[in-house]
Amino acid sequence: MFNNLHFLHRQMMLFWEKIAYPPKSVCEDKTRECFANKWVVVTGATSGIGEALTLRLIRAKANLYLIARNEQKLKELCSKARENGCEAFYDSIDLREREQLDALCTTLRDRIPAVSYFFYNAGKSINRTINDSIDRMHDYDRTMDLNYRSMVALSLALMPALRETRGRIVYTSSVSSRYPFIPGWSAYHASKCAANAWCRTARREFKPLGVKVQIAYMPLVHTPMSDVNERYQNMPAYSADDAACILLQLAMSDKFCYKPWWAL
Repeated sequence: MFNNLHFLHRQMMLFWEKIAYPPKSVCEDKTRECFANKWVVVTGATSGIGEALTLRLIRAKANLYLIARNEQKLKELCSKARENGCEAFYDSIDLREREQLDALCTTLRDRIPAVSYFFYNAGKSINRTINDSIDRMHDYDRTMDLNYRSMVALSLALMPALRETRGRIVYTSSVSSRYPFIPGWSAYHASKCAANAWCRTARREFKPLGVKVQIAYMPLVHTPMSDVNERYQNMPAYSADDAACILLQLAMSDKFCYKPWWAL
């Protein structure tokens, strides 16, 4: 009996995964046509969605400026990009550290005069109740610094370069920010909603300047960040490469945002 119930539960989970998380793909010829020889800035480039996106962009022969903390992985990705005929630079920094962020903003202004796409994938997820955060204000500061403030600072620094190409800012948000909030996620949801509000405002203000702003309200994706939470490890979800395809499809479209079909 137990085995039959386990099998039935597994089949139901697989069915739901196929319905809620249909496979994602992108035409490599189309991505190459869109991204080849154009400068693309990617944050969170060495892990999860950011790494999968970077690998896709390398195959598309984009020129890359990669930002993350893992310097060894950044070197490997840049070497792979150069072997594929792309230009590639990197900065290994912690975007939560404001002095490092300020220095990066200056570097970006000086080094890249024209940027076609800015993908902001760096993010911090934290699950802790407010009552358990009484003496942990730093949880809110660091989550807000990474999920919101750094995205705004880098977008502002890149604006002249984005205006030069009529480029795009693509922010990786969360579909959970579109629903009633559940306990434990106050820091995460506050930071994502702040970023969403900024992007929605910037969309209108930047349109006359020729710069497009887009948001990907991403459902659950299996990454090292999300799978730290044991409850998520066996739940239906997209892979990091699926999520990278979603970002590329959005960036190549005229849509303002991506949402899974069940979030409409």
